Amino acid sequence: IVILASCIDTSNACHYDAVDLISVSLDSAWHGDAARRFEWNLSCRDESGQAPLGGIPMEGASSPPRRVQVGAHALEGDLTLPPQARGLVVFAHGSGSTRRSPRNVQVGQSLHARGFGTLLFDLLTPEEASDRHNVFDIALLGSRVVETIDWLDQRAALARLPVGLFGASTGAAAALVAAAERPERIFAVVSRGGRPDLASEVLPRVAAPTLLIVGGDDTQVLELNRLALRQLPQGAELAVVPGATHLFEEPGTLEKVTHLACGWFVTHLPLAAKRSPRG
Repeated sequence: IVILASCIDTSNACHYDAVDLISVSLDSAWHGDAARRFEWNLSCRDESGQAPLGGIPMEGASSPPRRVQVGAHALEGDLTLPPQARGLVVFAHGSGSTRRSPRNVQVGQSLHARGFGTLLFDLLTPEEASDRHNVFDIALLGSRVVETIDWLDQRAALARLPVGLFGASTGAAAALVAAAERPERIFAVVSRGGRPDLASEVLPRVAAPTLLIVGGDDTQVLELNRLALRQLPQGAELAVVPGATHLFEEPGTLEKVTHLACGWFVTHLPLAAKRSPRG
């Protein structure tokens, strides 16, 4: 089934033009006849035809990142909180990367402009990261994200904030493990070029709305994400960025990732003042 559609984000006057291709699967084996899964080929622009990021309104200048040590393993982290933060997004980096991933930093800066705080942290200590086995140990990486969520809850100023997770590559699998383990705290998950298949055992338990963003030219990872989408509960979506490869290095592709992620968190993270417990 092919549907032509245009969705307008009125908060930023940005159009999600899905006119290239939207394939809708109505596989009743997933969630019954009412199940619908969307795979979007997205082109995002503002009304002037320009990329949207430059037009995001600032909701208050963010303070510089504050260095923190997270959890029992004293994981190095950079915490940024805008005034009256509406939520907090925790980043889980991919294999071979760190909290200083320039792609994650760029996404984080746009989230700050939307009023969200961010925590970018190292999933492993330097000693642990030197062992390549640890870099791909999803159970270990997932436990570190859970540890970080629990660390947030021990701090009054952070415990009140609704939490979202942003994971890249293997970090996406770690984020999904944590979302399954702490469903009452995680309100949304975004995966960038992620490997959700590495967390396949927990995918049916992920209650938080999940957005899987994959490059259209990242064919192998795209197929793995399509398979993972079938295991996630209803409400998960797969967004395909045309012309992008695994690292979204092509001009304009990371900006599309950033806009998609911001839109997902704005939609699914409740305002901190209205937060109610989940479970």
